Amino acid sequence: MFIGIDHGTTAMRFSTGEEEFKISREEARDFLAGDLGRLSPLDEIEGIAVCYSMGDGIPAITDIRKVQNRGVISREGAGKHIGGGTRVYDEIKGSGLPAVVIPGLHRASPTDPRFKAYSHQASPEKIGILYEVSHGLGGDIVVCDASSNTVTLLVTGGRITGAFDACIFAPGTRHGALDVDAIRRIDRGESTANDAFLHAGVDHSVPPELRIETMVMFAAMECASMLLINPGAKVALAGSMAPAIAPGVEALLSREVAVYDEWCASRGLARIARDVFSGATGILGLPVER
Repeated sequence: MFIGIDHGTTAMRFSTGEEEFKISREEARDFLAGDLGRLSPLDEIEGIAVCYSMGDGIPAITDIRKVQNRGVISREGAGKHIGGGTRVYDEIKGSGLPAVVIPGLHRASPTDPRFKAYSHQASPEKIGILYEVSHGLGGDIVVCDASSNTVTLLVTGGRITGAFDACIFAPGTRHGALDVDAIRRIDRGESTANDAFLHAGVDHSVPPELRIETMVMFAAMECASMLLINPGAKVALAGSMAPAIAPGVEALLSREVAVYDEWCASRGLARIARDVFSGATGILGLPVER
């Protein structure tokens, strides 16, 4: 049995690809490795793929026993710090169960170097989403994960090309890029940069009647920009907002858009765990170090 663990913005999701459960990040502060028994007897678990925060401290899919500082440069930065993800990571590492840590995409990643104009491109759970979608749609895909954040990624010829991170372009429901007003508030000492990021989504910036249409427009714009690099790629949406924005994105792009649900990341991570522990030496162009 193989398990994928998605460290999402609001919840931790656990999946074997067939069985799954989720807990809030607050509830995850009480997580025990034995809780995986909800999916499988512990002695039948052959491998786990774990995500943690930005994953910017490692460039490869790495054995958890070889990872320093949980695979991150720092816990400071863009995001909400609760402690649930830390608890889950430490419980998995301390359990002795076979596990690998999934990296995020950043300047040390084997992506198109032009994307490295930005230090960070995507967090680790997005790799799970890409792997699940590529299994269904093939090796040329644009995937927009739209929920609390909006992150859009590109795969070309079966290899990850790059991504727009949540703090760069399209807003999600809660978080987004810092505009001029946000920068001024930060400079005046009225807000930290992280707090500004946490309140830059459409729920904070536009009236309720415009929120879905705003996300539609910006998600489609991100997808369209990726299609400039790979015009033949298929397009998919994932995340909690995917069903709501899919019709509008299809209309703006004038092409069919596949929709995946909130379990896409954890299912893809379980698929990664299965392939890595079956001997794969690379996943979508990311090396494996075990």
